Amino acid sequence: MARINVNPTRMELKKLKARLKTAQRGHKLLKDKTDEMVRRFSVIIRETKRLQDEVEAEVVEVMRQFSLARGSMSKKEIELAFSMPSVSLALECTTANVLNLEIPKLHMEEVSGEDLYPYSFAEITSEADYAVAAAGKLVARLLHLAEMEKATSMLADEIEKSKRRVNALEYVMIPDIEETIRYITQKLEENERAGLTRLMKVKSMLEERGS
Repeated sequence: MARINVNPTRMELKKLKARLKTAQRGHKLLKDKTDEMVRRFSVIIRETKRLQDEVEAEVVEVMRQFSLARGSMSKKEIELAFSMPSVSLALECTTANVLNLEIPKLHMEEVSGEDLYPYSFAEITSEADYAVAAAGKLVARLLHLAEMEKATSMLADEIEKSKRRVNALEYVMIPDIEETIRYITQKLEENERAGLTRLMKVKSMLEERGS
């Protein structure tokens, strides 16, 4: 603990007591906020891990289907089939407020063409059809996963900052103010005792002179 460098006066004592109350109230609010962020983080991290496992399994399956399609088709046929997109995507990024933290939210709008599969079925295998359909469904889940991973990263950083502020209040600021309050209180009490002693001595001297 380190004492704050202030004059030991009643005015400073009053200011420090008000400052202590503010710091204690701020510490409680910040700790409650940190605890709630940790709770939210735990929920999101579990959901993110679940989604990661699901998306990874889906990506593996899509790649497997693409590999099967590539094995039964020529390179030229593959390039021709997959170079004609039938769907266009528009992505909008907004934010959502989570405990005063702006978390990004991704909104995808899909515009499909007349044909989901813009190629001749006679030239393309069923594995390629499946791979195209599965990849299309996977895009939205990948965006959702990216959104959640960014949220967990931002929450983790904010929790770390909030914990540092809580610790600074709990172990530095509040103890320093309390130590300074004790010091000023002791100095004021010493001054009062010294003043009372002087008054008693003056009174005794006056009584001696009067007698």
